[in-house]
Amino acid sequence: MPKIATLIERASFRRNPWFETVEEAQRRARKRLPRTVYSSLIAGSQAGITVSDNTAAFSELGFAPHVVGAKAERNLATKVMGQELPFPVMISPTGVQAVDPDGEVAVARAAAARGTAMGLSSFGSKPVEEVTAVNDKIFFQIYWLGSREDILARAQRAREAGCEGLIVTTDWVFNVGRDWGSPEIPEKVDVKALARMAPELAVRPRYALDWIRGGKIIIPDLTAPNLVHRGETGPTFFGAYYQWMNTPPPTWEDLEWLREQWGGEFMVKGITRLDDAKRAVDIGATAISVSNHGGNNLDGTPASIRVLGPIADAVGGDLDVLLDGGIRRGSDVVKALALGAKAVMIGRAYLWGLAANGQAGVENVLDLLRMGVDSTMMGLGRGDVAELSRDDLIIPEGFERSFGG
Repeated sequence: MPKIATLIERASFRRNPWFETVEEAQRRARKRLPRTVYSSLIAGSQAGITVSDNTAAFSELGFAPHVVGAKAERNLATKVMGQELPFPVMISPTGVQAVDPDGEVAVARAAAARGTAMGLSSFGSKPVEEVTAVNDKIFFQIYWLGSREDILARAQRAREAGCEGLIVTTDWVFNVGRDWGSPEIPEKVDVKALARMAPELAVRPRYALDWIRGGKIIIPDLTAPNLVHRGETGPTFFGAYYQWMNTPPPTWEDLEWLREQWGGEFMVKGITRLDDAKRAVDIGATAISVSNHGGNNLDGTPASIRVLGPIADAVGGDLDVLLDGGIRRGSDVVKALALGAKAVMIGRAYLWGLAANGQAGVENVLDLLRMGVDSTMMGLGRGDVAELSRDDLIIPEGFERSFGG
């Protein structure tokens, strides 16, 4: 029989699906998801040095608050890639979101409910048209995969669907050499794959039941429908990965060509070097994301927050600078803004919310971050996110990293 503490916990969740922290969302996600699904959300490259530093680095930054003169109301609004955001947090593009049957559509609805923008991965499991139908602030993310004609066709499909900008991700290697073992991702969910996962599903009945609707089993879609023409069946995740591995990496000239063809808002994601940030300006990018792909690229790359300040100082007057990596609370967002970011993009945090409680869980995470930004602003005595600066932080010697200048 279940322990009394377990029964109390289950009853508590039924009474109050709201969670108070992103850490609690992660805990609930871990309890609900099969082991292999959950491990795919926490995985990082090799020893996990970068994925750990992404979060730990924030704790090294302190605040220098004003204790008198706090503003009664605070303006959290910002503008990123032409889109007005009510608070400086948006959704980062992530791949196949099989933690919930509605996947990217649920995330898009949650973002729309809170007025913010979403990046949709070209490796997403839902067609771009379904996502833009529920949120009019969608940026389509592209990997350099296939020929120029293939890439341009995907961009055109995104434009026709109503996407407001492109995000080009350049920093992904899908490193499987993880010291603690790589998550097992099936090529497709078939009878064989379900049989292999049966022991995990048996101890995670709530997850299994969520995939049954109207008496029918919903099979998780591990294909990438946005890599093909509308209505066509997309390649499997590993099929797309194989195609990506066999596509020569892009040059700056390739990115400039795509930016010219697109003609609108254009972000280069994966910047950690000063010279790369300056090249993004040179090709006409309107935004960059200071990012190390959540620790899923080259392990040993510094935490994003460590390289943000020097990059924002160098190019923040020329384009929108965002931070991606390690955001877990509103105070993290404020630290990023004080170092020069206009907004942040979140990844694992909203996926844990999605796993914990679907669309409502993503809304929960966004609410926690918004409230955390507001209370931190109040503590600092600031009335507008645009007022934040290094003066609001205590930055220890040697914290920042600057290279490639």
